[in-house]
Amino acid sequence: MSYPETIAAEPLTPEAFAPFGEVLEVAGAPSRIINQGKCGRYHDLAVMDFAPDAGGRPGISLFHAELRPLPYELDLLERHPLGSQAFIPMSPSRFLVTVAEDAGGMPGTVRAFIARAGQGVNLRRNVWHGVLCPLDGSGLYGVVDRIGEGNNLEEYWLERPITVTA
Repeated sequence: MSYPETIAAEPLTPEAFAPFGEVLEVAGAPSRIINQGKCGRYHDLAVMDFAPDAGGRPGISLFHAELRPLPYELDLLERHPLGSQAFIPMSPSRFLVTVAEDAGGMPGTVRAFIARAGQGVNLRRNVWHGVLCPLDGSGLYGVVDRIGEGNNLEEYWLERPITVTA
């Protein structure tokens, strides 16, 4: 597959990101009001998908990622065939989300999004994606994904990097 030399990142919106997963954010009215009316619950925002025959369990991890400023040289995409993966920022940093649909076992067209502070993402199983890229300093993320035996990581190194710009 031939990849462009440069792509421009676009704002992260639920509609634009829908082919790859869900945007995790507080938007609109909460699903429920709880805790004596003092807390809005935005309920069930993502489909956590784990391969049915692969075993394993959902787990929560913390990732601490270093700053990666724009323009960013994207040279590696990875995917997780056995489970979806959600990234929930715990620091007020924007971050770059690079994704691609599968094209016969390799990444297809690459797209880039900028998640604003307060937005997270849930990547569907088998969605190619780049590594964590906080844009405003180092970033701390809660990550919900599959924990268990089996190879749940495939990497694809690009022959030449794609420059991602704002």
